[in-house]
Amino acid sequence: MQQIDLTGRHALVTGGGSGIGLAIAQALAGAGAEVTITGRRQAALEAAAAGAARLHPLAMDVSDEASVVTGTAAAIAARGPVAICVANAGIAEGDALHRSELVQWRRIMATNLDGAYLTVRESLKAMRKGDWGRVIGISSIAGLRGLKGAVAYTASKHGLIGLMRGLAAEYAGTGLTFNALCPGYVATEIVTRNAAAIAGRTGMSEAEAVQLMAGTNAHGQLIDAGDVAAAALWLCGPGSGTVNGQAIEIAGGQV
Repeated sequence: MQQIDLTGRHALVTGGGSGIGLAIAQALAGAGAEVTITGRRQAALEAAAAGAARLHPLAMDVSDEASVVTGTAAAIAARGPVAICVANAGIAEGDALHRSELVQWRRIMATNLDGAYLTVRESLKAMRKGDWGRVIGISSIAGLRGLKGAVAYTASKHGLIGLMRGLAAEYAGTGLTFNALCPGYVATEIVTRNAAAIAGRTGMSEAEAVQLMAGTNAHGQLIDAGDVAAAALWLCGPGSGTVNGQAIEIAGGQV
């Protein structure tokens, strides 16, 4: 298998300070890319990038259009056009629809879907002028099926897949590809926070709540963030140019 060499490529990874985003950023940097990692907290980004010469922290709030416009422009000015855009930033909140409020719905959409739209839009302004580019949206297994108790989250992740598929059709025949990765429950801080919330609502222990989430993955285990990062890296490597408009499940088995 040909080695993946991303030397000279500039990657932008939103939500890159922890979890899946950081794992992807580290994988891309390990293959030679210069990687801008974004998030709302500069200190957390700097801590994540400490000691990693190819990781470059940039505070940016994907739910704020002005922040994305100025942040992406600053990243491009510093490291050149974005060749690899990973729209990863997202929030996971759940509630029964009849108890939910519009403000919650809009908060989830603003980050998970609007944020991806803005990030990709700004990256494409320079990327589309070249002959190679990779856009990867981090959706979820909830983007392919309904997730009980999380209708807004489910809708946002379905929308992200639609965004990638629409762009794949729009840019078909160019050197740009657009794909979504759809992981099940991954061993990240989000699972830890969700476990505490589930335990608080149900009375089960946090360990039981974690196992409940892990049990929804086909193999009954939490996914390692490195598995998602490996898939993202593969989409940037040789032989990936005809993989376009796909929603790739990473959930331990067929769903």
